[in-house]
Amino acid sequence: MKKFVLDLKVKSLERLHERYVLIKLTDDKPLPEMLPGQFVEVQVAGSPTTFLRRPISINFVDYEQNELWLLVATVGDGTRQMARLQVGDVLNCVLPLGNGFTPAKNGEKVLLVGGGVGVAPLLYMGAEMKRQNIEPTFLLGARSAKDLLMLDIFKRYGRVYVTTEDGSEGEKGFVTNHSLLQQERFDRISTCGPTPMMKAVARFARQNGVDCEVSLENLMACGLGACLCCVEKTVDGNLCVCKDGPVFNIQKLLWQD
Repeated sequence: MKKFVLDLKVKSLERLHERYVLIKLTDDKPLPEMLPGQFVEVQVAGSPTTFLRRPISINFVDYEQNELWLLVATVGDGTRQMARLQVGDVLNCVLPLGNGFTPAKNGEKVLLVGGGVGVAPLLYMGAEMKRQNIEPTFLLGARSAKDLLMLDIFKRYGRVYVTTEDGSEGEKGFVTNHSLLQQERFDRISTCGPTPMMKAVARFARQNGVDCEVSLENLMACGLGACLCCVEKTVDGNLCVCKDGPVFNIQKLLWQD
């Protein structure tokens, strides 16, 4: 896909949680095509310690409103600076980058499993499935109820099941412990979140013969495969997550557990 370098304007910024903000960006021209699972590289201005762009998953694209949504976890100086943006400010973005999730097929039952800020790309994936009249099923995990993000919006597009580690909402435990996995059979699982969670989901998929894709969150500096800092060992050798991923079928990964 063609890549663009765009100065996008902040249309709104909403703090969803003490650590998460939802930034909606727009442009004077129609936004380019973007696929679920792809990401953008954002230039952070005003942060003296942030020299490289920051990779942010595409959370949602609303073509009617000409909006690109970015769900940002404020974990460092760069993302904290992004959380201080005001309406009308400009973010320079390189997009769309990477390869996304495999599109769902008619009649296919797809389970979308997310944890923490890893739920971000699954919203757009679910929305695209719904647009094709395919109902997705979301299984979302968090530490507690207050850490669950955008549930009302997820429910617009499919069935939503929840786990929390403290049992404050949904079933208590991790996503791989949810009773849904014992009650229903899925054709494919797509997942994004902390690596231990994704490895657990991948292990469940392998044990049950379910096709599975994971969206890796390796450190990505350039987003174009030039700096080689995001390399992942695969059956095809060392591959750059930013260029060859971030979405990989688990059969490609050398995950042994």
